[in-house]
Amino acid sequence: MIDRPAYLKQLSSAVRRSQITALMGPRQCGKTTLARFFQGGKNATHFDLESPTDSRRLQNPEMMLGSLKGLVVLDEIQAMPELFKVLRVLADRPNSPARFLILGSASPEIVKGTSETLAGRVEFVELNGFDLSETGADSWKRLWLRGGFPRAYLAGTDEDSAAWRESFLKTFLERDIPQLGISIPAATMRRFWSMLSHYHGQTLNASELARSMGISDKTVRAYIDILLGTYMVRQLQPWHENIGKRQVKAPKIYIRDSGIFHALMNVTDAPALNAHPKLGASWEGFALEQVLRTLRPVEAYFWRAHSGAELDLFFIHRGRRFGCEFKFNEAPRVTRSTHTAINDLRLQHVWLIHPGEHVYPIDTKITSWPLTQSPILPVEIDRLSRR
Repeated sequence: MIDRPAYLKQLSSAVRRSQITALMGPRQCGKTTLARFFQGGKNATHFDLESPTDSRRLQNPEMMLGSLKGLVVLDEIQAMPELFKVLRVLADRPNSPARFLILGSASPEIVKGTSETLAGRVEFVELNGFDLSETGADSWKRLWLRGGFPRAYLAGTDEDSAAWRESFLKTFLERDIPQLGISIPAATMRRFWSMLSHYHGQTLNASELARSMGISDKTVRAYIDILLGTYMVRQLQPWHENIGKRQVKAPKIYIRDSGIFHALMNVTDAPALNAHPKLGASWEGFALEQVLRTLRPVEAYFWRAHSGAELDLFFIHRGRRFGCEFKFNEAPRVTRSTHTAINDLRLQHVWLIHPGEHVYPIDTKITSWPLTQSPILPVEIDRLSRR
């Protein structure tokens, strides 16, 4: 197993600050493993709410949970949504002897339940699959191909990884989605997800997608909301301001895990990926996720003008504006589009993120930056923000 010290630090801080901490993320991303490691050596009680035995122990939840001290872990809490009201009561006790750590798949149910019932009482920690800071920079090709889900990344062979990811897709569609109370045929949702993957790295045209599937725009948005709510898809919103140019206002769509994207594209090994027409889009999505996990910006956007100028990632840090471009080229070239973005958006600096090995300046405001060095990018941003 790969150590995850950054997440353990986040959990420790959240549990110290808040009566209730929610560890959220997709199924099979390692929530239970992380929670069990975190509770090691502590006075802790663990409930798996998908276990009939543990469910029976909570037939009188207020009495049972109210008698406990230390750390109380409630795994897969969406299986017993009635616990949210109980937790609110227990969290409001003066000098409460317990801290609650609730785990659940990132479903609309857990988001709705915690936001409505536990407002002001819960702190959220989002858990993702492995990233470069955890696997090591030398493993980026393997991480890109297989994705960050622990069992997919750690599989013995690429074939085993591909088989696990296909099984994950099947289980997600046939079991996890229905458990959320959503009645969509698995075949329909698989077809929609596969078609949506063809928009990976592109602005979403909901009407075009709706026509292709013979459904309404409203249904398209509902399906996307399901995939967003379960952390399968990222929707990057456009940045626009009054600069005298027509700007794109539709969001860009990404399949968040590169391994899942490759499974939807039927890409099973490196030669198939290198020959695939979506190679550049795959790199953009993978690099975007790695950079976002490193930077953790409060808000992130892309920018595109109808004239063709664009910027893959735009964010603000300490009042300064920065951008990233993702280029699948070891010696990326600066385009007129990048210079236009710098001038129109008044950017402090832009990094061209690439698969090579060397950091080097291209211009006073542009630096070529390898993805393997993304964990130290925040240091560079802090330095430029102090100027």
